[in-house]
Amino acid sequence: MKILILIIFLVVVFVVVKRAMAGPPISAAEANERVKAATAVLIDVREPDEWNDGVAEPALLCSLSDLSGPRAQWKAVLEANKDKELILYCASGARSGVAASILRKEGFNAVNAGGLGNWSRAGLPVRKP
Repeated sequence: MKILILIIFLVVVFVVVKRAMAGPPISAAEANERVKAATAVLIDVREPDEWNDGVAEPALLCSLSDLSGPRAQWKAVLEANKDKELILYCASGARSGVAASILRKEGFNAVNAGGLGNWSRAGLPVRKP
């Protein structure tokens, strides 16, 4: 019984720490306004096979696995947008939170916009890549 309680406690701590590292999320409407004002870029960090179902209209496509790996997609995006806010989203907000944390540690201004569903529910445009 004590082991089960310890495991549950550790899982809760892990989830809380992970969310804290992701920083405060911003709404899809706010993300859209910042992108329209050209002060930010929107980046879909899902994997390429997930993009086939649709992406936010203004989103750049740079997967989390590439950010954590060779950065074939990310290198040019980071160089071209080093002075802009990087607004990240994925399917649920978990991977975009991880990506935002990685980028903030590297000195970028990165925030988590949660999942693509937030964008769609706000009535914002989605495109097929």
